[in-house]
Amino acid sequence: MTRALFIIDVQNDFTEGGALGVDGGEAVAAGITDYLAEHRDDYSLVVASRDWHSGENDNGGHFAVGAEPDYVTTWPPHCVAGTPGAEYHAALDISQVDVHIRKGQGVPAYSIYEGTDDEGASISDVLTSRGITDVDVVGIATDHCVRASALDALEHGQHVRVLTDLVAGVAPETSDAALAELGHAGAVITDSRTAGEAGE
Repeated sequence: MTRALFIIDVQNDFTEGGALGVDGGEAVAAGITDYLAEHRDDYSLVVASRDWHSGENDNGGHFAVGAEPDYVTTWPPHCVAGTPGAEYHAALDISQVDVHIRKGQGVPAYSIYEGTDDEGASISDVLTSRGITDVDVVGIATDHCVRASALDALEHGQHVRVLTDLVAGVAPETSDAALAELGHAGAVITDSRTAGEAGE
């Protein structure tokens, strides 16, 4: 088995009530937990990423300082390392996660490929060492970090599926555009039930 699951940024600051909360974030957290309860054996590796920003600086211009954020390249402070906002949402069962990736440590970062695990290895190194050829992507936000992570996985030669019922985006229009872009780039746009049936 050579398939991995990427769980992208299911953190308190990206779910309802957080600094950059999206509608449906909590449901995604719970849905991923339910999906893994039934389909953990479909994956040889489960990886979760988190934004893990510095609270001491603007993270390379990622945090808006002295001006309003534009919500494109600058953002309100969020997911600051060691704060409750940076923690995984409580509805996500992290006991099923094999590798934890932290990204955005002092710099802007959207893709899981821009982070490292606890030993300093990149996700590309981890996938190569495990012989992973296929990746399913779930998490938050469809139109930002899910998009960037899935595009990078395609760029690195992975066969990618995005499970549309286990992602949540900032806005419907940009989320739909991101999924269309990913489909054109070669990702399979499907849902967890279809993916689960294919894995049985």
